[in-house]
Amino acid sequence: MHPRTRAEAFTVRDFRNLERVDVSLPGEGIAIVGENGQGKTSFLEALAYVEQLRSVRGARDRDLVRFDAPAFHVSATVHGPEGTVQLGAGADRAGRKKVTRDGVEMPRITDALGALPSVLLAPRDVTLVSDGPAERRRFLDITLALTSPRYLRALRHYRGALERRNAALREAQRQHRAPAAAAVWEPALAEHGAVLVDERRAWVQEHAAEFTRLTHAIGEAGRAAMEYATSLTTDGDSQAALREALERGRDHDVRRGSTHAGPHRDDLALTLDGRDLRVVGSAGQQRTGAIALRLLEAATLRARRSTLPVLLLDDPFAELDNRRASRVLDLLLEAGIGQVVLCVPRREEIPGRFTRLARYRIAGGVLSEGT
Repeated sequence: MHPRTRAEAFTVRDFRNLERVDVSLPGEGIAIVGENGQGKTSFLEALAYVEQLRSVRGARDRDLVRFDAPAFHVSATVHGPEGTVQLGAGADRAGRKKVTRDGVEMPRITDALGALPSVLLAPRDVTLVSDGPAERRRFLDITLALTSPRYLRALRHYRGALERRNAALREAQRQHRAPAAAAVWEPALAEHGAVLVDERRAWVQEHAAEFTRLTHAIGEAGRAAMEYATSLTTDGDSQAALREALERGRDHDVRRGSTHAGPHRDDLALTLDGRDLRVVGSAGQQRTGAIALRLLEAATLRARRSTLPVLLLDDPFAELDNRRASRVLDLLLEAGIGQVVLCVPRREEIPGRFTRLARYRIAGGVLSEGT
C-alpha cells in the first residue's frame, strides 16, 4: 500500500465566493454539507489549486478573485512521502501570480507544481466525454504534466514554439510573404511535440484495458474503449512525422493563420461498441466514462508518485443510480483511500464508508465545524 499525501492547515482568502477560511484538515479528511451555491465547490477548487496552480475549470486567475477583492491567496501544509512543505499561491486582478514553497517565492511556477497530488471527482466531469477534443487533451496534459517532468518540459516548450509559429504565420498572411519565419519554429515543434505524442500514446496503451474494465465494473454492459487519435502517420518516428506534416501544411497554415498539424489537434477517442461515446452514449454512459478517466488519473498518481492522492469528491454520486454509485465507491476503496474531502448537499447523502469523517457545514462561503 502506498503512503498517503495529506493536506493540513488549509487557508483561503478571497477565492471565488470564499472570503476567509482557516481549517486544520484531519488525516482522514472531512465531509462538508451545504446547499448548492454556498461554497462547497469553491472549497474543493481552492484545494485543487494548490496542486495544479491553475483553475481546474480552466478559468483565468483573475476570474477566481472574489468580487470586490484585489487578489486571492490559498495555502496548505502538505505532508507527503518526501517530507512536509508549506505551499502558497495567489493572483491579483491583473493576473499576476505568486507561488511560494516554504516561504520562498518560486522563480518558476512549475517548480511547485504537483506538490499536493489530488484528484477531483464531480458531476461536471461528464464534459470530458460530452465536449470536444480540447477537454480530453487538457485531461491528458494535466495528468501527464503532474507525473512526468519530461512531459511538462516538452509541453512548455511546445506551447511557446506553437505561439511563435502562429504569430509568424499571421504576419506572413498580412504581408503576403513566404512563411520563412514560421519554418524557423518547426524543428522545436517537431522535437517537443514528438514527446507529447509518444507519452500520450504510451499512457493510453498502458491504460486502455483498465478503462474498459472500469466502465464494465461501474455497470456499463457495452464495451467501452479508448485510443489515442492523431493525424500523424508514423512508423515510430513521431518527430520526423511531425516535421514532415508541418512542412507539408505550411502554405495551408499561412492561409488560415494557424498551425493545423500536431498534438494540439489530437484527441483521446472514447467509444462504446465501436461508436463515438460522445454521440451514442446516454448521460449515464458518458458519466461512467468520465468517472473511469478520473479513476485512471488517480491510478497514475499512485503509480508514478508512489502515494495515495487526496480525493476531492464534489457530490460524486449525483445523477448516478444506487447500483452505479455503490460500484464507484467500491472501486475507490479497491484502489486504496487516502485523505478525503467530501462535499454533499445533505448529510444523509454521505456514504456509510465516510460517516466517520469530521463534519463541517458551509453556508454563504463560511465554513463551520459540525452539522
